This record gives sequence, C-alpha cells and structure tokens, in this order.
Amino acid sequence: MPRTSSRRLAAAAALALAGCLALTSCGSAAGKTTAGAAVVSQPSSNSPYQGTPLSRHFDKPDLVLNDTSGQPFDLRQRTAGRTTLLFFGYTDCPDVCPTTMGDIGVAMQKLPADEQKKIDVVFVSTDPARDTPKVLRTWLDSFNTSFIGLTGDLDKVKAAAKSLGILVEDPIVNKDGTVSSSHGAQVLAFLPSDDKAHVLYLSNSSIDVFSHDLPLLAKGVPA
Repeated sequence: MPRTSSRRLAAAAALALAGCLALTSCGSAAGKTTAGAAVVSQPSSNSPYQGTPLSRHFDKPDLVLNDTSGQPFDLRQRTAGRTTLLFFGYTDCPDVCPTTMGDIGVAMQKLPADEQKKIDVVFVSTDPARDTPKVLRTWLDSFNTSFIGLTGDLDKVKAAAKSLGILVEDPIVNKDGTVSSSHGAQVLAFLPSDDKAHVLYLSNSSIDVFSHDLPLLAKGVPA
C-alpha cells in the first residue's frame, strides 16, 4: 500500500494506544506487506520467552462473533483460563496472514498432544463480508484443524482490536475486484493465569520463535 497511507495508519495506531504498539499492514491488491516501526514498552527482563514481554498486560477483548460452525462464540468465556494466541487478519491476505498462521501451525505440530490441547489459536477476520464461516474454516484447516476462526460485525472487530492497540480499517475493494485490508499483524499471547496478554509476536517472528515459546505458553510460564 502507498507509503503515505502506511504512515497515516501507523500514526493513528500510535495515538490510539499512546505509542505502545504500532501497525503492520497488508493488502491483497498490492501483494505487499508494509511494516511500521513497532514501539513496544518492555522491561529489560530475563524473560524465558523469545517473543516480546509486555509491560502493559492487555485484557482479553469482550468480543462475541460467529465461529466457523456459524454459532456465537464469546471470546472471553470460551477461552477463559486457557493460553490464547490472538491474531487479526483475512483469508485473502497475500503475505503476512498465511505466513503467520502457517508458522504457528508448524510450531503447534511439534508440541505433544496434551500441550496442544492447552492452547487456543484464534483468528479474527478483518474482512467478514468475504470471510464466511465456510471460507474461514477451509482456510484455517490448511494450517491446523484446531484453529478457531471468528467472523462477524466489523465494528465489533475494530473495537476489539483497538482495545489491544491494533488498528483495523474497513476493507477497500479495488477497481480490479481485489480487496485490500489494513490491519495490525501482531500476535498477542494471553496467559491462563489472568487471561491477559503478556507476550507479543511481530509479523517477522519465525517458526523457531513460536516453537521455543509455545511449550512455555502451554504451561502458563510467567513472562
């Protein structure tokens, strides 16, 4: 997407959360990812995690959308007391969305079955008009059949993302019919001890990073 637009989105994200998190965006029309500078307030700790430990622990969003079976899914209630990885994106994304979900999927497969069952990976669509429950389920199954997909009211999605310092904008339909959706590309990890986000993963986090951290997250190890 154009640099001026990227700067505008990054600035808005910084204002929304006083500079705690910045924006990474992707658009299907351009087929490019534009990364804004991620400014994260973190302690110089001896954290066991390779992801970024957050000094501000975000509450899990109060969000109810439809899951891929078409049934209402209350994010807070259904994932209470469980390790939860939360990501906002869309299925037609050409780059960061499939890469991120694919990396998490590979890392999940390396875990013992009992540890995999302790982690909920939740993907919230930023393009609900096109990401129907069926489309979302098919796409997620290519990464991991246990991944949870949520789709529905975009205003609810935008508000939930904003509460985490992640900016989501309305999708834009281009002249050629393709869609561009600008959204933050951070993955937030919520620990089961308090259902708050303690660890952040940027869009360039590797499979090795997730492979290292998922066992710790499954056990609820403090960040």
